[in-house]
Amino acid sequence: MLSEQATPVVRATLPVVGASLGEITELFYAKLFADRPELLRDLFNRGNQAGGDQQKALAGSVAAFAGMLLDHPGTRPDALLTRIAHKHASLGITADQYALVHHHLFAAIGDVLGGAVTEEVAAAWDEVYWLMANALIALETRLYQESGTPDGRTWRPMEIVERREETPDAVSFVLRRTDGAPAGPFRPGQYVSVRVELPDGARQIRQYSLSRAPGDPQWRITVKRLRGGAGPEGEVSSWLHEHARAGDVLTVSAPFGDLVLPEGDGPLLLASAGIGVTPMLSMLGRLAAGGTARPVTVLHADRTPADHAHRDEQLRLVRAVPGARLHLWYEEPGDLAPQARRGLADVSALDLPEGLTAYLCGPLPFMRAVRGDLLRRGVPARSIHYEVFGPDLWLAGE
Repeated sequence: MLSEQATPVVRATLPVVGASLGEITELFYAKLFADRPELLRDLFNRGNQAGGDQQKALAGSVAAFAGMLLDHPGTRPDALLTRIAHKHASLGITADQYALVHHHLFAAIGDVLGGAVTEEVAAAWDEVYWLMANALIALETRLYQESGTPDGRTWRPMEIVERREETPDAVSFVLRRTDGAPAGPFRPGQYVSVRVELPDGARQIRQYSLSRAPGDPQWRITVKRLRGGAGPEGEVSSWLHEHARAGDVLTVSAPFGDLVLPEGDGPLLLASAGIGVTPMLSMLGRLAAGGTARPVTVLHADRTPADHAHRDEQLRLVRAVPGARLHLWYEEPGDLAPQARRGLADVSALDLPEGLTAYLCGPLPFMRAVRGDLLRRGVPARSIHYEVFGPDLWLAGE
């Protein structure tokens, strides 16, 4: 928790710092990449940087962490920290990098706020930073130990043994270790990072959910090609679609991610849209293999049945879980899905059991709409969990 001397200073200055965080984080990244250009080339997502998403996510997480320290001084915001720690671990972030971030972040704060940053203010916000940084370092150290990848050495070569076109914009890759050992365990819902070398020499990293259940000696990821827009977003998915073939070797991380299938027999809602179906397939696969009797409501929304990646597989898995029910929404159902509803997903139309735990994955507007409907129906916020592909803009208000 914050010290007695820092608490009133952070409380008094949070409105000013919070209002300037967008400018501060933009300047921070400019300073960081000017000093260490290899970080933009080989670690940070260039598409998110170009679009400003990473800056918004950083600003949102810092403001949220400071606010939680003030509003709940006796607790640690583990949900926020755990999500960030898993993403950092999937990138191989190490403890020494936090000092580098501190140096450039506080230089940016000083440049933006000028004389308002007194020694007292600087000391108070330094305390906020290191409370957050040290908590993340501890969490990431534990994640590395649990995954058998000490000191962030999370990368391993994996061979593509099968490539399959799932939809016009989604392709799946089955992966095995090049040393012949099993790919390794993971929890249903987790993701891996994939690092590829692009034509300009950059080694860019993206995260992809493991899209079938644990237990198989091989892993599978499903990659949706991101199209359109300005800037380099979609450059890794495009490279994988155009170049990755059976027999090629990819650099892949250990599995991480905190959106995982819970133990127990309570009712579940697995709600997805678009490529957000991938972690739900892993969860459904585990439920089907385990012969669960728990009630499972499965919701999926997509543009058309032809755009619904792994559609037949999802239908098969739902049929294999005795207590599962599938609800589909397509913007254009066509003749292939007469049982589907037309338009956007509407949770208010579903019969949901008491004591539900909800898992959401898909575009942010979809998840916000579903979450809002669930809250209005009385599902507690603590029972609603989500996964974001890319920077987590939920806290940034985007």
